[in-house]
Amino acid sequence: MEARVVKQEFSIAHLTVMALAPPELVYVAARAGYDYVSPRLIYMGLPGEPNWGLHDNPQMLRETKRALATTGLRVHDIELARILKDVDPRSYLPALEVAAELGARAVLSSIWVDDRAMYVDKFAALCDLARPLGLTVDLEAVPIAAVRTLAQALDVLRSVDRDNAGLMVDTHHFHRARDNPADLDAVPRKWFHFAQICDAVGEIPADRERMIHILRAERLYLGEGGIDVAEILRHIPPVPYSIELPHLERVREMGLAEHAFRCLESAKAYLAAHAEELAEAK
Repeated sequence: MEARVVKQEFSIAHLTVMALAPPELVYVAARAGYDYVSPRLIYMGLPGEPNWGLHDNPQMLRETKRALATTGLRVHDIELARILKDVDPRSYLPALEVAAELGARAVLSSIWVDDRAMYVDKFAALCDLARPLGLTVDLEAVPIAAVRTLAQALDVLRSVDRDNAGLMVDTHHFHRARDNPADLDAVPRKWFHFAQICDAVGEIPADRERMIHILRAERLYLGEGGIDVAEILRHIPPVPYSIELPHLERVREMGLAEHAFRCLESAKAYLAAHAEELAEAK
């Protein structure tokens, strides 16, 4: 009997093409061939970053719903519900409700406060807010944040013990944290809901500002850099892949739509070239 072939599904993370409003994101993603979009519906207040929050923009929310209905695309996850010292997780509820209204599956989170007791409590509260809405809360370790390694993220998930909590591995961040892909084998399979993929220069910057620049503006298409993306993914069960690949210079050169297309085209080519290796995914 032949093995059943599982179609790989792809989303585009909003940071890849951050200048696109959510309705435009949907249309560009559909033309490029993505299955999902992962919009940034929680405003982070970063310099130069637009506010695409839909909970207080009913017209854009209607336009986004129309775009999804027209194209048949789905929302996979929204971002980014950061755990911060001075932010009450309940402030994210309007965005979570919009996510559920759009049919999203997950909300992405990361932790930016050093007080362990505080961030465990706040992450648990976020999970409790998301659960009635049918959303998982997926924690990513970020190399410039407070929770920056796989071990730290797993500590949070074990501590909160929520059935809608999950682990989101970003290949860029995983490499920068110097984590070991084999350590993913011991992670409960139910904690994996999706992963973010990209490549980058293999050398890990010692300078924080250089690290920030690369992760926000200079990631690479799969196979271009020095991250062994296939080795990381080999230790993750089959899940949708969200391509988070901001590269501002390429966007200036070729435009947002072409960059979105090349992100997906290069990811599919890379995964096809490593198909035998990835077939071992557990």
